[in-house]
Amino acid sequence: MRKNSWLGGVVVGLLAVSSWAQVLSPAEIKDPELRALQLQYMDELKAVGQEIVSHSFDYPFYLSRKLDLDEVQQRRADQRSIRFDRYNGQIVLAVTGNYFAAYSATQVNKTIRARDTFLHVITPILQASVPRFQNNKQIRGYAVEVSHHILSKVMGVSLESPENEMVYLPQGAAVRLVGAKDDTVKQAALLQGQVFLDAEPVTVFLSDKPLASAEAAPPSDGGSAGDPPTQASAEVASSAAATSLAPTLPATPDKPKETAPPPHDTSAQAIAALQGSQQDVLTKLVKELDSQAHFVSYAPPAFIAFRQGIYLQLSLTTTLPETAGGSRYRIAAMAFDEHIAHLIRPVAGDFEGEQNFDGINFSTTIHVTGKTPAVSASQSVEFFFPLSSIRCYEKYDCTGQQLIDQGVVLINGERVGLELQTAESH
Repeated sequence: MRKNSWLGGVVVGLLAVSSWAQVLSPAEIKDPELRALQLQYMDELKAVGQEIVSHSFDYPFYLSRKLDLDEVQQRRADQRSIRFDRYNGQIVLAVTGNYFAAYSATQVNKTIRARDTFLHVITPILQASVPRFQNNKQIRGYAVEVSHHILSKVMGVSLESPENEMVYLPQGAAVRLVGAKDDTVKQAALLQGQVFLDAEPVTVFLSDKPLASAEAAPPSDGGSAGDPPTQASAEVASSAAATSLAPTLPATPDKPKETAPPPHDTSAQAIAALQGSQQDVLTKLVKELDSQAHFVSYAPPAFIAFRQGIYLQLSLTTTLPETAGGSRYRIAAMAFDEHIAHLIRPVAGDFEGEQNFDGINFSTTIHVTGKTPAVSASQSVEFFFPLSSIRCYEKYDCTGQQLIDQGVVLINGERVGLELQTAESH
C-alpha cells in the first residue's frame, strides 16, 4: 500500500513537471504586458499543456520552441512552447509544435493536408486552450503553428520535407468552433480566421462536400507512397483510403464520384452578358432604394468576379453619428446594423428564384458626422454575402451575425473577422 502511494506520488510529480515543461517561463518573455500575463495565468497555461500532452494523437506530436525538427532532435529539444504573444498587434495565446506524420505529395493535396492536420492536431489544441481563456477580455485570439511532413520524389529519390501550417482564430470564432456540434457552424467560424501553409493562405473545408470544388488532387505516380523514409510516413500514405485523406484518391468505376454544380462563368464576356440581362432590374432597384441605400452615383450596380464566383456589387455611402467613433471594427459593425442590414431584404426581393450569380457585395464608404478628414478618415467596408445566406437571413432563419460569419468582410481591403456585439461594445 505504501509502495502504491509512493508510485502515485511519482506519477503526479512527473505529470506536474511535464505540464510545466510545456509552458514558456515568464522570465524569457521580453514584452512586459505579455510577461505579466504569463505569470498571472501560469496555472491555466500548465493545465493547457497537461491536456495537450495527455491527448492521444494519431502520430507522435511534440510541443516545441522550434519547428521542422526530426524526431530524434525533437526528443532532446526544448518543448516549452505555450505562451502569450502578439498577432496583428493583438494579444493571443500561441502554441507551436511538430507532428510526425507525413503525407504523400502525389496523393494528398495541400488543401487536404491542411484539413487533416487542423482536425487531428490543431483542433485538440484549441479544445484544450479556448475554454480556459474564452472569457478573458485581454486574450483576443489563438495562434497555433504545427509542422507536418510531405513525401515526394526528386529524380527517383524519396524525400521527406517539413511543411508548416499556421491557424489564427479570433476569440469569438474560436469559442464557436470549439463549442459547435454542427459542421456548418464550425466552418463559418473557421472562415473568420486565417490559415496558412508555408506562409501561403489556404482555405480549409471541414466536410467533404465543399472539397469537391476545392483544389483537385494531383495524379498519383504510383511510387512515392510505397517507399517512404519513416514508419509514420508509410502509415499515413498506405491508410489514405480508410481515413479523411480518402477524398483525394480516384473514384472507383462502379461508384461514380459526386460532382459539385458547375461554377458560374466569371469571364469578362459572361459578366458583361449578365449585366445586360439584369440592367432593367438594377435600374429599378436604384430608383426604389436610393433614398434608403444612398447609392454612389458614379458607381452604378455592377457584377464582379470574386473568389471564383460572381457577385452583384452595390456601392453605397453610410453616414454614422459622431457617437459611432472608435475602432474600425466598431464602425464597420455599426454600419451593418444601422444601414446594410436594412437593405438586405429589399434588395433580395428583386432577385427571387434561381440566379445566374453567387452573391451580393454591399460596398460602402463610411463617414462619421462631426469628424473632419484630418481627424478621422473614412472607412471602406465591403460585405460579401452568398445568395444562400441572404435567403436564410431574408426568411428570418439566420441572424445578422450568422450572415456575416458565412460571408466575407473587408475593411480597407483587408479581410477581417467581425463580431457585432463585441465590436460595438468597444
